Amino acid sequence: MLFQLLAWFVAANLVALDNEYVIVTRDAAPFAASHTGVAERVIVALGDIELNAGGTSRHLARGDVAVFAANEEYEAPTGAFFEVAIKSGHPPVQSPPELIAPEKNAIRYDGPHFFVFEERLPPGETRARHSHSQRVVIQLNRTRLQQWPDNGYAVVVETVPERVSFNPPVIHVVQNIGEVPLRGIIVEFKPDAPAR
Repeated sequence: MLFQLLAWFVAANLVALDNEYVIVTRDAAPFAASHTGVAERVIVALGDIELNAGGTSRHLARGDVAVFAANEEYEAPTGAFFEVAIKSGHPPVQSPPELIAPEKNAIRYDGPHFFVFEERLPPGETRARHSHSQRVVIQLNRTRLQQWPDNGYAVVVETVPERVSFNPPVIHVVQNIGEVPLRGIIVEFKPDAPAR
């Protein structure tokens, strides 16, 4: 059933990203009801939407998020949004050798397996050396970033609004060299706990 549903969403061009860790759909919520193979889900609003869950309605504006556990259900909102579905049984999370929390961001959700934050960086400002584990990145506006990864060459990155990407682990320094603030929603996996 899951594969038939996904095939239909792929054919309808609603799948923004599908890998071993997540399925991200645009303006569709195929996982609003619990499904085998999918754990938590994150709704990321791209505009004003109403989200109904558990008999209550909640207004979300661009950049707002709502997180649902595997057993929670919700109605598919109307309007512009992404549904990020975390696959259960995904491979181990890849993390950098050193975990350094980034500054100047706002945590929106912090759970046992992942956290969601709003990435912010005003024009001309630099975020000191920090790290990320594997993560889903949803940019909300267009700007330019200069990045200095450990053990690599400096790169310039053009952020594209409403583009979804799955980024590998990294340790880097970032400066906003664009004319508008960096703003994005990040769903970052937490490192797997060591086996006992």
